[in-house]
Amino acid sequence: MKITWFGHSTFRVETGNSVLLIDPFLKGNPTFEGSGASWDDAVAGATQIALTHGHDDHIGDTVEIAKKFGAKVFAVYELALHMGAQGVEALEPMGQGGTVSSDDFDVSLTHAQHSSSSNGTYLGTACGLVITAKEGKTLYHMGDTDIFSDMSLINELYKPEIGIVPVGDRFTMGAGTAAYACKNYFNFAKVIPCHFGTFPILDPDADKFVSEMGGNNVVVPEVGKTIEV
Repeated sequence: MKITWFGHSTFRVETGNSVLLIDPFLKGNPTFEGSGASWDDAVAGATQIALTHGHDDHIGDTVEIAKKFGAKVFAVYELALHMGAQGVEALEPMGQGGTVSSDDFDVSLTHAQHSSSSNGTYLGTACGLVITAKEGKTLYHMGDTDIFSDMSLINELYKPEIGIVPVGDRFTMGAGTAAYACKNYFNFAKVIPCHFGTFPILDPDADKFVSEMGGNNVVVPEVGKTIEV
């Protein structure tokens, strides 16, 4: 599995013959645009898109990418219908606790402690994503969330080896809480922090999280640099 970060909560996950984009917020994303990375390269060959929730900094370029490549969009029911109303044709509406299979991986939606809307339109519950690759790796993208004790059940049910964790505070967990969640509820082999540095009101970097974790299996991503797991 290859994992590439493009700022904020945006990731490209390559497994088997599939290219999955998670929360593809690229245009208007200061971290991505300031890096000099190529939009075309970031989205190249996208086969699927998975959305954690309906805030604009997570929906991002979903509609444009889905139309360009015919990529299938996995999202909670209300958000999937919202994407369909904007012309996305290949949809996989889901609910928390549900799993949908594709050729190279399964997508499961989990609970997340957050909100979800766009321009005043309610877009269903916020979710986390568990990506269970058929090549053998399991990735848990927490989405935007606070800590919640049922994270222990997510670990027990799915046994994720890779965790993508929001650490930037204000709208999600801050460094201390995120580290507590990782150390007390999971047994991640690799932890990838995200949702920091995008806007001035978020923590500018992941340094506090790394410190709180004691360096414990943390891989701080760099825009456009691929992490192989």
